[in-house]
Amino acid sequence: MPPELKIQPLRYVLAIIDEGGFNAAARHLHRSQPALSMAIKELEQRLGQPLFEKSGKAELTPFGIYCLPRFREFVAQHDRLSRELKAQVDKQAGHLDIAAVPSVASRLMPDILGEFIAAYPDLKVSLQDGNAEFVRRQVTGGEVDLGVGSVWLKGDGQADDELDFTPLLRDRVGVICRADHPFAERKALDWQELQGQVLIGNGTSRLLENTPASALLAQNDFFISNMISLIAMLEAGVGITTLPQLAFPEGHPRLCFIPFADPKVEREIGLLKSSRRSLSPAAEAMATFVAKRLAN
Repeated sequence: MPPELKIQPLRYVLAIIDEGGFNAAARHLHRSQPALSMAIKELEQRLGQPLFEKSGKAELTPFGIYCLPRFREFVAQHDRLSRELKAQVDKQAGHLDIAAVPSVASRLMPDILGEFIAAYPDLKVSLQDGNAEFVRRQVTGGEVDLGVGSVWLKGDGQADDELDFTPLLRDRVGVICRADHPFAERKALDWQELQGQVLIGNGTSRLLENTPASALLAQNDFFISNMISLIAMLEAGVGITTLPQLAFPEGHPRLCFIPFADPKVEREIGLLKSSRRSLSPAAEAMATFVAKRLAN
């Protein structure tokens, strides 16, 4: 078996060479000269060859000359790794991948990520956006460290055992219509009032499932998953749709949002992480940061 090398004796060898002798190295290292000599002797026994000539001077043997640059490289790599690991633990370095549903990615994450990077400037963050199922797949597949979005029960009514979901806020669902639509002046709507309207389904329409308003799903005249296309159809007055309020597009004065009064439909938004993997220190810091900001 190859000898197991400890880092400290290698530092002693480098100090003896760099300081010009055993006594100078002992003073530099705040060690006694006999203790230093004993550590070098034990290292030589592990290696099976002497490193220094028996003259008592800081004169390397041919084997010692061979070892010196390799000791320097080993110590340098050790110290670099130690610094990188400490930076990880201190959340000062690393890379984070996050996935979020589009409404959260565009409305909430810019401010959150801006504040987070200001607090941890050496961390690099990548943000991807997609629907709730995309976020779930990214988290469970290990493609991202964290997800921010909503989670739906599986077909058997059970929660996804691959995910840990921490709810943080509730986002009410309402009707989006053009500003000149008869609904535009209303403060709230009952789902029955949407019957007979031209309904446009979208990726969040399934939030109506298992509510009295689920009957509307069968009445969708269109289904549009792309938000840009959906907004264009709404602004053209083709029909109306249902969306969570965070997904309601800001900067579109021709559109308005009217919340449901009966039933009151909400989606729960929170943090998603894998139940099978631990978070890195940097990801843990991000999770704590996001949870605090969204909870407030």
